Amino acid sequence: MASQEDLRRLLRQRGWDVTQSTLSRDVHELRLARVPTGDGVQYARADSPASGEEGRPSLESLLPQLVTSVDGVSELLVVRTSPGSAQTVAKALDTSRLADVIGTIAGDDTILIVCRSVAARERLERRLGRAPRVGVTIA
Repeated sequence: MASQEDLRRLLRQRGWDVTQSTLSRDVHELRLARVPTGDGVQYARADSPASGEEGRPSLESLLPQLVTSVDGVSELLVVRTSPGSAQTVAKALDTSRLADVIGTIAGDDTILIVCRSVAARERLERRLGRAPRVGVTIA
C-alpha cells in the first residue's frame, strides 16, 4: 500500500469502513511507517520483518520517507521527522548500533541523538543529510 487511501480501500473491501481521521490515528498509534521495499512503498511496523536486522526496517529504508531535517551542535544532533515517526527512526538508529551514537531520545517528530564526539556528530550528520529524500529538503 502506497498511501493511507490505498489502505482504507483495502479495509473497506474486507468489511471495515473507517474514516480517514480514524485510519490516520490508528496508523500513528500502531507506529506504522511508509517503508520502501522491493515491491514499492508499503506500511510496516517498527517491529515487523521489513528489511533490516532484527526484524526492523533499516535506517536507510526509513530516512528518505521520514526525516525532514538534520541539525547539530557540539556532540548533539537533532533530527526532525514526519509527525509520529521519530520513535520509528530512533529505533532504527538504535538497532543499527552505530559506533558514533551513544543514545537517542525520541518524541513525536523530533529525535535528540547524543554522539561520542564532535567528529562523530559531523559524520552522522553527513550520513543522515545525504540520504535521498522524496519531496523533502534538508534545512
